[in-house]
Amino acid sequence: MRKFVLHSPFTPKGDQEKAIEKLTEGVKKGKRFQVLLGVTGSGKTFTIANVIERVQKPVLVISHNKTLAAQLYQEFRRFFPENAVEYFVSYYDYYQPEAYIPATDTYIAKEAFINDEIDRMRLSATRSLYERRDVIVVASVSAIYGIGSPDTYFSMFLPLEIGKRMGRKELIQRLVESQYERTESELKRGTFRVRGDMIEVFPTYEDYAYRIELFGDEIDGLYMIDNLTGKIIMKMERLAIYPKSYFVTPKPMLEKALEEIEKELEERLEYFRSQGKLLEAQRLEERTRFDMEMIREFGYCHGIENYSRHLSGRKEGEPPFTIIDYFPKDSLFIIDESHQTIPQLRGMYEGDRSRKLTLVEHGFRLPSALDNRPLKFEEFEERIPQVIFVSATPGPYELEKVEGEVVEQIIRPTGLTDPKVEVRRTQGQMEDLIGELKRVSERKERALVTTLTKRMAERLTEFLADRGIRVRYLHSDIDTLDRVKILKDLRKGVFDVLVGINLLREG
Repeated sequence: MRKFVLHSPFTPKGDQEKAIEKLTEGVKKGKRFQVLLGVTGSGKTFTIANVIERVQKPVLVISHNKTLAAQLYQEFRRFFPENAVEYFVSYYDYYQPEAYIPATDTYIAKEAFINDEIDRMRLSATRSLYERRDVIVVASVSAIYGIGSPDTYFSMFLPLEIGKRMGRKELIQRLVESQYERTESELKRGTFRVRGDMIEVFPTYEDYAYRIELFGDEIDGLYMIDNLTGKIIMKMERLAIYPKSYFVTPKPMLEKALEEIEKELEERLEYFRSQGKLLEAQRLEERTRFDMEMIREFGYCHGIENYSRHLSGRKEGEPPFTIIDYFPKDSLFIIDESHQTIPQLRGMYEGDRSRKLTLVEHGFRLPSALDNRPLKFEEFEERIPQVIFVSATPGPYELEKVEGEVVEQIIRPTGLTDPKVEVRRTQGQMEDLIGELKRVSERKERALVTTLTKRMAERLTEFLADRGIRVRYLHSDIDTLDRVKILKDLRKGVFDVLVGINLLREG
């Protein structure tokens, strides 16, 4: 079994040594809740990395925004290059949820642009959790949003090995059931291509494709290949192909789900008609029957997540399956910047429910769509095995859980004290700022500049760039993976000044 191995040129200093000992002891003794109170710059992430190496448990790290999650992901990858460090955040570059505004009779259709690379990383996270224990998953609050059942998802994976008996037709059928699409042209993620007795498949969670060669009804060769050139990268003895999507369902379960959807639809139509709401009844019947036909023919439809309760076999009101359900029961959770993350986790459920309730009441969705939701905070609490809250300013919830007993990390390993804060007059502030930034650049150092709004950040960046300063801006409109690159370039010295808004206040 693989173990966590920490790689770092540094050793614990200052308060880090005591903090590591106390937290490790607490985890090994079975303490459910612990708090690491550490000032900014005290190396809390390094402390947690040392704890992870000592306790050897699968770890879920939850952060309150994508940018901080990306920073933590990069740091843990550097600390644990031999282990599986995964990234699990929302895969939408743009997301407009489905909504209805009764006052103006306005229906807003769901519109979303999915980032394929983040989708790959999400699926890679669940695959790693199935195959090994030395896994760290860094997530945003997406960790409490519903995905498919782990039992159903893993029951659909396709194990292959040389010499195994499996015919061409059966192999193609299994790939189709796992929602892979057949193509005759370019091999893209989530597709497969058939050429005689050779089948090439490009899993959604990989950077490479696989080639499966058959001899009669027997697997004769397995290869990892470049999906563009077809060049063989590695010969393999065995491999496993996981489903294309979390919302994948075996055929018997699919048939049962369709029966349940039909039953719920009839009950809801009867309700609307009894209330004289004929428009709502017609709207609901048309939409739902179209979705059912798509699911029956293709195993998928637009907005399939709204039927997730039936597809996963849950009862009304039961919590959805999340990434948390893919973790073993003895895992360790880390809530980063807990004073910000805990309130976010608390607020997700109510906002989601009020929007969907309007859709249900006006015949756009079946009532079961309400069970496609994030976890309630109480449900999240029930699923926490052991947790360490990490913050410079822990909130009342965290302090209550540990009865005021915190592990402190006050002394920085560098010995640096808090910087002196100067308050300067606004008159001539731009000339003053430019002068300071030029001095920072000459010393080959970096500077962070904060503004009030995104627009102000962009305009200030343009203004500074025109005056010869190497500068970039960073805010929530920047694509998730581009944010990671910007932060990496700042560390490498590609530019000297980063302009942002409140993202720069944390972590």
